Parts: sequence; structure tokens; C-alpha cells
Amino acid sequence: MRIKGSVLREFPVLVVVALVVSLFIKTFLVQFFYIPSGSMENTLQIKDRVAVNKIPFISHTIHRGDIVVFHDPANWLPEITPTGEPFLIAKIRTGLIQVGVLPDPAKQHLVKRVIGVAGDHIVCCNNNKKLTINGKAITEPYIYAGDNPSDFNFDVTVPEGMIWVMGDHRGASADSRYHMEDINKGFVPKNMVVGRVVAVIWPWRNLAIEHRISVLK
Repeated sequence: MRIKGSVLREFPVLVVVALVVSLFIKTFLVQFFYIPSGSMENTLQIKDRVAVNKIPFISHTIHRGDIVVFHDPANWLPEITPTGEPFLIAKIRTGLIQVGVLPDPAKQHLVKRVIGVAGDHIVCCNNNKKLTINGKAITEPYIYAGDNPSDFNFDVTVPEGMIWVMGDHRGASADSRYHMEDINKGFVPKNMVVGRVVAVIWPWRNLAIEHRISVLK
């Protein structure tokens, strides 16, 4: 009986410790996100759950080719509308997302590929219909089959502290190209980046490790 009583007394402590550990992991190590759109197809599919490594971004180390999750930098996303979910259920769900038990639905986050970092001069497109970075044409094997690197031309230089991002499904991605009139001129501040996508963890058929692809060799 004393053993049973001991377990009952320790259970709340164990729950608190588990939540603290989970919150620590989510804050500093790994966070999980849900992919709501097809802007990164075929690399990431709609409804994929992805693991995001946050460690490199403590020092804001971001490379071309990284797939990153970032906070909405300048109202790129439409305003969230209430889902009608019961208040208590919504609060519980929010709490589980905050501690990392459930993947973030990404309602205020976006996922794109880093094409340019500070100092890069990016132009679309050359005579071969390829993007150029600092005057060198790049090959992009991840682009959705049948898509062009871009359906319209642009010429930008990435400022210090910023990145230029584009979706792999160029025909279905409202990325940096579509926000060149906003306060950041389409660039994403590095301090808005949450982390780098390192793996697809669900569904099982889509399990994959996401390796960095160099876009400029």
C-alpha cells in the first residue's frame, strides 16, 4: 500500500518533469510542424508532419538550400478565422502544441527553401530559364515537375540580416517574389526563422531525412 501511495504522490511530479523536458526540447532543440499547403511539393506533401532542428538558429546560421520554417514576416498569411472548436478542447490543444506534444499547425508559420543569403544577387531568369546567383546559373532539382524557376522576372540583392525564400512548387507558392512591395521587400529577417526542416516524421509512407541541397556550388 505504501508503494501505491508513493506512486500516486510522485505522479504529478513526473507529469511536471515530463512537460518541462518537452518544453525545453521544443524551445531549444526540436519542434514539430504540420504542412498545410502544397507550396513545397514534391519535397513536402500536404499534411506531412516535419521535425525542425532549432539548434543552428540560435546563432542564426542559415545556408542556401535549407528548408526553413519561419514566422509570418509581414502578413503573408490570411487572417486566422475561428474553427468553432469547443473552448476547453482548443485550450488543451494549444497547451499540447506549446509543450511540443502535438505538431504546430503552422497557422502563423511558413515553410520555404532558402535561395539567397545576405549579399547574394539573385536574378530570374537567364536565357536558359534558370535563376542566377551572383552571376552563376543554378540547377534546382527539387522544383516541382513542369514548373519554371519563376513565371516572372525579378532582380534582387539580399540585405544583411535577411534571406530570400521560395517554395519548391513555384507555381503554387506565394513566396518572396510575391511580397516585394511589403515592408521587408519580400525578404525574411533571419530572426524570424524558427529552424531547419530535418525530417518528415509522418505519415509513415513519407518518412524522409531532409538533407541540405546546395543551390550554388
